[in-house]
Amino acid sequence: MANQLEDSVKKHLNAKDFAKFKKLIRENKIYDVPHSLTGDLRPYQKIGYSWLVQNIRYGFGSILADDMGLGKTIQILSAILYYKENNLLEDKTALIIVPPTLISNWENEIKKFTPDLTYFIYHGSNRTFPLETYDIILTSYGVVRLDLDMFVDQRWFLCIIDEAQNIKNPNTEQTKAIKSVDARSKVALTGTPIENKLMDYWSIFDFTNKGYLSTKDDFKRQYVMPIEKLEDEETLDDLRTIAKPFVLRRLKTDDDIKKELPEKFINDIYCTLSKKQIKLYNAILDEIFFDIENSKGIQRKGIILKILTALKQTCNHPAQFLDIKNPKISESGKMELLVDILSNILDANEKVLIFTQYVEMGKLIQELISKKFKQEVLFLHGSQTRIEKANVIDTFQENENYKILVATLKTGGTGLNLTAAQNVIHYDLWWNPAVENQATDRVHRIGQENDVMVYRFITKGTLEETIDAISKHKTDLASKSIVSDETFLTEMTNEELKEVLKLRL
Repeated sequence: MANQLEDSVKKHLNAKDFAKFKKLIRENKIYDVPHSLTGDLRPYQKIGYSWLVQNIRYGFGSILADDMGLGKTIQILSAILYYKENNLLEDKTALIIVPPTLISNWENEIKKFTPDLTYFIYHGSNRTFPLETYDIILTSYGVVRLDLDMFVDQRWFLCIIDEAQNIKNPNTEQTKAIKSVDARSKVALTGTPIENKLMDYWSIFDFTNKGYLSTKDDFKRQYVMPIEKLEDEETLDDLRTIAKPFVLRRLKTDDDIKKELPEKFINDIYCTLSKKQIKLYNAILDEIFFDIENSKGIQRKGIILKILTALKQTCNHPAQFLDIKNPKISESGKMELLVDILSNILDANEKVLIFTQYVEMGKLIQELISKKFKQEVLFLHGSQTRIEKANVIDTFQENENYKILVATLKTGGTGLNLTAAQNVIHYDLWWNPAVENQATDRVHRIGQENDVMVYRFITKGTLEETIDAISKHKTDLASKSIVSDETFLTEMTNEELKEVLKLRL
């Protein structure tokens, strides 16, 4: 088996790296957990930590792609701590690059699990780069792009990126900046290594092990075309084989992990439109279809995207689209459904996390639900400062008096630990199921001690049923050529569009 792997990999490495690779795959040992780690590594986490230590030792990059909630952060922090305890950091620093919303989360994890590691947060408008040496510099993607000179004038011990899909587009200035940072070894953390496009995968691999999967154009020719266009299973198997040594992915559904997690029950909950919503939905269709039929090209596409947003907002609550004051629960079938489910959750003295795509809808939910249940509803959204977000999360996690947290998908959907909740409600659905699953896994993750109930709200007879039907066909690599947004609808004829969008009551 080792010889077969070596034969497959040999053409992708130079002679020096291939010699190191042969030693790497023959060693395959489990390392002792660092003495000063203030937490226990589960068996699969110990394997992941050892795999990281070993790859770093031989100078190879790694993609740790464990499912959301399986503890990628503690595994990489344990690896850094191993090198510190064995005096192998050599007065060098690990650079950790994350989305701004996750800085507080990483800081908490460092304090909790690896308090012996020194760290410095380089972020914010008044940021100043430290003169002294720290074990970890914690920063964000945007700061690296803006202050690139501060990061490229030294060789880091490690360069770690969290939510690595942030560099999936190889042509952006942000991606180019991140890839220009020099480090002994690079690690990418992601819960969704392949969302819909193999080129996303190449871009992340190009960060961790530059050149291993060849150039962008060569990769397109050798792998993307045969796999995505021709569905060539042999080529797909070849890609998996050569990638396997440097990609580690464990799923919650794996037998040895599933027994360590509580159950997750997903419920599709259907609601109906109120009379006001039906009237508004049809009025939007009538008005905007007149505009569609009298437009072409980019203008037509823009109008279609506008109508999709308007219809989704109408399904949520007429007040979101019309921006009316003094909204009522009874004006939205979906809001009435939310009240019914929340009543049961609160009666059971449980906590709940409610996701929406829209800040405006989040404010509406917060306003109506707090009045209905006469209790404060927390809201997590993108325009809050890092400290404000951290306060909201800590309050929800630690204070028993706060039962309801509303969060926008972009802000609350990745990287956060919200295990105080036992219930997740997706108030409005998005086209990409990976985004929805990431959000759910803020609750269904390591540390969760209870079964998790997930409620997906779908408005019958509307665009939301179309979204749901499409998303359920996009859950694996076999659907890799399907786009992850609504733009494909802009290519439909007027007749096809009317059929998809019309009310079916």
